[in-house]
Amino acid sequence: MGIARPDSMRCIEISQPGGPEVLRPATREAPVPGPGEVLVEVHAAGVNRPDVLQRMGQYDPPKGASDLPGLEIAGRVVALGEGVTDWATGDTVCALVAGGGYAQYCVVPAPQVLPVPKGLSMVEAAALPETFFTVWTNVFERGALQKGERFLVHGGSSGIGTTAIQLAKAFGATVFTTAGSPEKCQACERLGADRAIDYKTEDFVAIVKEATGGRGVDVVLDMVGGDYVQRSIEAMAPDGRHVSIAFLRGPKTTLNLMPVMLKRLTLTGSTLRARSVEEKGRIAGELRAKVWPLIAAGTVKPLIHATFPLEQAAEAHRLMESSAHVGKIVLTVEQPL
Repeated sequence: MGIARPDSMRCIEISQPGGPEVLRPATREAPVPGPGEVLVEVHAAGVNRPDVLQRMGQYDPPKGASDLPGLEIAGRVVALGEGVTDWATGDTVCALVAGGGYAQYCVVPAPQVLPVPKGLSMVEAAALPETFFTVWTNVFERGALQKGERFLVHGGSSGIGTTAIQLAKAFGATVFTTAGSPEKCQACERLGADRAIDYKTEDFVAIVKEATGGRGVDVVLDMVGGDYVQRSIEAMAPDGRHVSIAFLRGPKTTLNLMPVMLKRLTLTGSTLRARSVEEKGRIAGELRAKVWPLIAAGTVKPLIHATFPLEQAAEAHRLMESSAHVGKIVLTVEQPL
């Protein structure tokens, strides 16, 4: 029913919670697709902050998911589970997965699979799912960003940030972002940010207020947490929406809720990994209809900072933790001839 499936595969295991050195190359039995699943021969896999947290023992995979790290892949369909009709062996695809991406082969629920957009390489396609699913559901669904509104994304040089800047701009928003150096700010503005703010030398609240005539921004996408939440509230316009997706400065802070009441603000947030296959499939459908054409047209494109062979996953994690990157880090997976 498909291309010959191997018995074994190379992969990267987390030997124990700890630093990048706990990522170890290993050999495992290749997975078998169950009903409603496809088996993908992985050519590239994205590296994301949740992978780092999982490696450190702070973000366990959902029940039933692979214990291997890796939340997004690109490659070729090599086998189909029972009942799969939307995909065929040989299709080139990218996919959001709940785990198992750091491997030569990965099983994926069919609804979470998307075609590789026209004109993109496997490395570029592997950089799409995690960030594009996250940005779409948090900025455009939970945050309800509309054309003509003002948008602020923290961490603009990250994979999430570079994606959010491009998509918000493509859908007609004015975009503000924070980043940690003049070089990173310049990179964000090249991607379409109207104003990139160096958070080490500039006050983003004051700059946003001045640039918007005192009104503030309508939507904030925050992956910093801590004291940034209160400061972002101060920078928000009436009826604004604040969406939390990560907490680099910690999940706890002290808030003055009076501005939330006076400005009728909405504070919300979400995670993606534990959502149902049906929910992820719905988001995939939205992306295919509304965002994939922008990628095919070259309006939006993933920004790749660096690639590493699968066996050098530890080096990829060291780069991720250094925050020296602008855009995505991707592992390349060599397949046997």
